Amino acid sequence: MQALPTGIQSFEKLRKGKYLYIDKTKQILRLIERGTVFFLSRPRRFGKSLLVSTLQALFQGRKDLFEGLYIVDKVDWNKRYPVIKLDLSLFSCLSVAEMDRELFLYQEGIADEYGITLKRERAANRMDELLKALHEKSGTQVVVLVDEYDMPMLDALNKPVEKIDEVREFLQTFYKAFKTADEHVHFLFMTGITKFTKVSVFSALNNLVDVTLNPAYATLCGYTQEELESCFTPYLEELAAAHHCDVSEALAKIQRWYNGFSWDGDRSVYNPFSTLVLFEQKTFTNLWFETGTPTFIVDIIKKRNDVQLLLESSQMKQSDFNNFDYRTLNTQLLLFQSGYLTVKKIEQEEVGDELIFTLGVPNYEVQQSLINYLTGSFTGYPVGNIGSIRSRMIRQLLDGDAAAFETSLKALFAAIPHQLHIKREAYYHSMLLLWLKMLGFHIEGEVSTDKGRIDAVWTWKERAVIIEVKYASRGALETLLDTAIAQIKEKGYCERYAATHQRVAQLAVAFSGKRIACRMKERSPNQIT
Repeated sequence: MQALPTGIQSFEKLRKGKYLYIDKTKQILRLIERGTVFFLSRPRRFGKSLLVSTLQALFQGRKDLFEGLYIVDKVDWNKRYPVIKLDLSLFSCLSVAEMDRELFLYQEGIADEYGITLKRERAANRMDELLKALHEKSGTQVVVLVDEYDMPMLDALNKPVEKIDEVREFLQTFYKAFKTADEHVHFLFMTGITKFTKVSVFSALNNLVDVTLNPAYATLCGYTQEELESCFTPYLEELAAAHHCDVSEALAKIQRWYNGFSWDGDRSVYNPFSTLVLFEQKTFTNLWFETGTPTFIVDIIKKRNDVQLLLESSQMKQSDFNNFDYRTLNTQLLLFQSGYLTVKKIEQEEVGDELIFTLGVPNYEVQQSLINYLTGSFTGYPVGNIGSIRSRMIRQLLDGDAAAFETSLKALFAAIPHQLHIKREAYYHSMLLLWLKMLGFHIEGEVSTDKGRIDAVWTWKERAVIIEVKYASRGALETLLDTAIAQIKEKGYCERYAATHQRVAQLAVAFSGKRIACRMKERSPNQIT
């Protein structure tokens, strides 16, 4: 049984160590035959660095590393190129001056390796000089591979906009050399999480072909269902044995937890990092999320109250994917590029030729991890303690115990520091939706009917609960509850669920300042219709 390549980003180390490798060289061959300048966006820990390392070995003519793979007899291994491989995650991003110094030293190392003397003092200017000198020295154009090109920008997002501007200007000048020195470059490939556009980094690299949403490369990173079942057979058997189930049951659980990432709306892939760690530890848990807490993403969601994006599907036009501006930070696009939303479906709009992308949360791991984190962040309640109240609140809702549910809500809200309270109904509405989603119920928010819009609906087997949230900075809680129940009844919100659910209930939740009250009334389908 081959060893798992968990955490290995070097293609050479992986192949020489005889680790398990999922052969992606058919798609890599297609890539290098179809063009010379490419950009690919994928979430963190998704195999981008291994892909870059594989390209490095390929262009260096390391045929020995490709024995047994699809590509081995399909390229001319005598064609070798000098390769510049840059991983921006390895460079200090504390300041522009520090980045310039470290890139300067990196360029100096390459120059020494090839016996080249560089004269220019700034890293941005030296890159153009280095590319030209390498071409002349070797007689062959240069291959440039840039991994995590956007890391300095991402690290700067929580800083004042002036600091972000400094980083952007530096990177823009630095990367511009790859375009101005085009005659010396044989192949350019860049990866990252985000694609900063408009006045940002990519304005200097408008010749790059973005293959992020290209169906031909939808499975270039990550494991497909076929790859999982054919290449991990012994590990699947071990996992099934550890969980006292058969392989088909184990596969279903893996799929629910770690599959679902898609860039073409048709084929999905498993998160490679989470899958490998699962096979090693044999425990289903939030693996990928815990490797890097997205604090700046959570802060943006909180500030803009964009929780709805995580609770139900949303749509974007194809042109929207090319409008990521660090000054405005479109939450939906940021969540997609970071891996918290993925493509569920692609359709062509009825009027016009533009494609419409339906986005949603990819899988259970992402959903529960991010929602639990958001709940803790919104409320100030310790994330580690949230699980302890989950089963209790589920039982309260299923039993229709409004008084006990009210007590649980009060306990959660009591943990929120006073200064974090936002005196808007939308804030309390978002909090309630987050908690219900955290509990594992299928929940829909802002459900439109022919008579109005329901705040939220959650369903569990034969039970449906219609939720109306009311808030007032002051006033009687009973009055708010009366208003909420009356609105559910007058608008006929229960009617659409009477035919599909045996039990339909009305749940009114009222907030007055920091005071909370709940009331639940259950109605049989006969009473509704």
